[in-house]
Amino acid sequence: MSVHSLQNTFLVAMPALHDTVFTRAVIYVCTHTEHGALGVVVNHPTDHTISDLLDSSNVPAATDSPAQTAAPAIFAGGPIEKQRGLVLHSPDSQWEATLNVDASLRITTSRDILQALARGEGPQHHLIALGYTGWQAGQLEQEIRDNIWLTCPLDSRILFATAPEQRWQAAGALLGIDIRLLSSQAGHA
Repeated sequence: MSVHSLQNTFLVAMPALHDTVFTRAVIYVCTHTEHGALGVVVNHPTDHTISDLLDSSNVPAATDSPAQTAAPAIFAGGPIEKQRGLVLHSPDSQWEATLNVDASLRITTSRDILQALARGEGPQHHLIALGYTGWQAGQLEQEIRDNIWLTCPLDSRILFATAPEQRWQAAGALLGIDIRLLSSQAGHA
């Protein structure tokens, strides 16, 4: 079976999706093959900050480092392995465990990126998430047919320059729609 890859795109939750984990979610699709898909929710911040993550990981940070002063939120990346951290980031750096998704974005899961962020030496743009979401073979394709998700191209400005509470609408706008106005009823011709 041939699968049209959705890697390096956004999934945008339809308004009718009222699941607590995926309500108004924007998911960055990291990988998508005939074996399944893996993504990260990029618009559901937690109450945790990078300072909290550094403390819990025993990574010391200078008190005047950007990690301490800016205190960006950590995102709830999905319900799978919620204790596992990953960093979506600009391609200006390479770390021990980095996946080059495309020319504009990388994903790193190794501790060395946290150490660099603690020193204020990390990638220029980054988003830290705990956990991820995944689909078995054919599951994501079925959810799209069931009108659970819209798909749209990645726009790194949504990841790195748009407030988390505005990302859902901004991703819908990439498709030329106001997603808040979509009907929760789906039709099939």
